[in-house]
Amino acid sequence: MQNAEDFVPQLTADGSFTFFSKEFGELFHSNHGACQEAQLKFVEPTQLRQKAQQPSLRLLDICYGLGYNTAAALAAVWAVNPSCYIELVCLEFNPDVPLAAVAHRLFNNSPQPIPQILSQLATESKVQTNRLKATLLIGDARATIELVQSGFQADAIFLDPFSPPNCPQLWTVEFLERVAKCLSSKGVLATYSCAAAVRTALITAGLKISSTPPIGRRSPGTVASWMDTLAPLGRREQEHLLTRAAIPYRDPNFSDSADVILQRRQQEQHTSSLIPTSQWKRNRNVIQTQS
Repeated sequence: MQNAEDFVPQLTADGSFTFFSKEFGELFHSNHGACQEAQLKFVEPTQLRQKAQQPSLRLLDICYGLGYNTAAALAAVWAVNPSCYIELVCLEFNPDVPLAAVAHRLFNNSPQPIPQILSQLATESKVQTNRLKATLLIGDARATIELVQSGFQADAIFLDPFSPPNCPQLWTVEFLERVAKCLSSKGVLATYSCAAAVRTALITAGLKISSTPPIGRRSPGTVASWMDTLAPLGRREQEHLLTRAAIPYRDPNFSDSADVILQRRQQEQHTSSLIPTSQWKRNRNVIQTQS
C-alpha cells in the first residue's frame, strides 16, 4: 500500500490534479479532468442540484479516494440550497490517499468551508456541523458497507472503484446487492463504468439501469435506480448484455482475492452457452458493412 508521501499530484486536462496508484496501475481519475469527471459522471447523473431543494440529503461515496466526488457534491448542493442538511458516508481503503490530497492542498480553491471539511474528514474521519454529518470509514468496502446503518437510504450513491479487471472485488453481484440496499426508493447510483458485467450485477440486484454521456472517453457511464423512469439502453448495449462479457464477477464469501474472482468468472465464461463477445462484435461489423 502506498504511503501519503508516495502520492505525487499529476495534472489533468481541466487543471485539476490526480494521483497514480502503483497498486492498481491506474490513475485515480481520467486524464481529461478529475474535477470534470466528478461533476459529469457523478454529480449531474445523480441529479443533486434538483434534489438540493429538499431540506436534507443522504450521500454514499464508495471509494472516496482524493475526495473529488464529495467536494463536487457538497458544492453543488449548497450552491442551490445553503441550508440543506447533508448526511454523508464515505468508504475508502487507503487512508493515506485523502491525507495526501489535503497535504498537497488540492481543494484550496473549492468553495468554503469545503477545504476545511475535507481536511477534517481525512484526519479525524468525522465532521459534524449544523448542516453536515460526515463519516469516513476506512477498510475493505466489502466489510465497511455493512457498517452503513441499515436505515441509511442514500439519495445518491457514487460508485467509483478502480476498473473491474483491476479491482473486481467491488464490482461483484454480492457487493452491489449490498450497495443497492443502501439506495433509497427515489435515489440514483452513478458510476463511470459501462462494463456489461457491472451492468448485469446491478440488474441482478434489482435495479433499473441507463447510460450517461461519454466524458473524456468513448464509453458512457451508468446510472441505476429502483425507479422505472430511466431511459432504456440502446439496442447495441442491450445486445452486449446477452454475451459472455455480461457474466458478472462473483465473491460469495466477500473475501476472495482479485485473482480468485477473475478466475471464477473466466471459468464461468468458458462453460457459458452465451455468445462469445468477440463473435458478437464480428457479427455486428458484418451487418454494418452489408447495410
